[in-house]
Amino acid sequence: MRRLAVIGHLARDVVDGGAPRIGGAPWYAGRALRVLGRPAHIAAKCGEADRRRFLSNLAELGLPVRLVTGGETTEFAIDYDAEPRRMSVGAVGEPWTPAEAVRAVDRAEWVQVAPLLRSDFPPETLAALGRGRRLLLDAQGLVRVPQTGPLQFDTNFDPALLDAVAILKIAEEEAIALTGSIDDVVRLGVPEVIVTLGTLGCIVYARGRVERVPARPLDGVKDPTGAGDGFGAAYLSARAEGHAPASAARRATALVGGLLSGRAR
Repeated sequence: MRRLAVIGHLARDVVDGGAPRIGGAPWYAGRALRVLGRPAHIAAKCGEADRRRFLSNLAELGLPVRLVTGGETTEFAIDYDAEPRRMSVGAVGEPWTPAEAVRAVDRAEWVQVAPLLRSDFPPETLAALGRGRRLLLDAQGLVRVPQTGPLQFDTNFDPALLDAVAILKIAEEEAIALTGSIDDVVRLGVPEVIVTLGTLGCIVYARGRVERVPARPLDGVKDPTGAGDGFGAAYLSARAEGHAPASAARRATALVGGLLSGRAR
C-alpha cells in the first residue's frame, strides 16, 4: 500500500462566537482517514503555546503525528450565521521550510498539502515536497492573502507554486477568483483538478475528460468546517489505491456526506 501523508498548519478556530477549537487539515483530514481506516502520517505545525493541547487532540486520531512548532498558531473567526459565510484572520502561522516539510512527511509517496493561507508553503517548500512524491494541493494556498483582518482573496500567487502539483482541489469561489469561470481551471496547467461545489458535489477535470459527481442532499448541517479537508484526504487515499479520478471523487463525496450527516444529528 502506498504511503500517505497530510501536511498543513493547525488552526485555532472560533466558530459562530464559540470557544476556540482545533482546526486545520491535519485535524479534519486525519478524522476522515480514521473513518476510512487508512494508515497515514499526520504532519502539522502550530505555535508553541498550543503544542500540548493540540497534541492531545491529535492523539485521538490514532495516527502517527509529527508536530512542528514555531511562530504563532493561525487563527480564524468563522461566522456561519452570515450569508455568505464570513471569515477573518486573527493570526498568521509561520511558513513551512523545505527541511521541516520533508522531514515531517517522512517516506510518504502521496501527500495532501493543505495550506490555510498563501504563505504556508512557499514555492521552494512545495518543490522539495514534490521530489519523488505525488502532491494534492488545496487551492486555498493560492488565493488566501496572509494578513490579519477580514479574509481576503487575490490572484497574486507565484505560478511556481503549481510546478510540483499533480492534483489541485479547488472550491468554486476560488476557481472563479483565479480564472473567471469554473471550466477555465484547466488553464492552470495542473493535470488533475477537482472543483468542489459544496452541497452540489464536484466536477473532475482529468485525462481530457470532464465528469460531474453529485452529492447526496443534506439537511440541518450548519457547520461544514473541514469538509474540504476530509474530501481531499479521501480523494487522495482512493487515488493512491488505484481508483480513477471520478471514482475517487465519488468515494470522497460519499465519505464527506456521511461525516456531515453525523454533525446534523
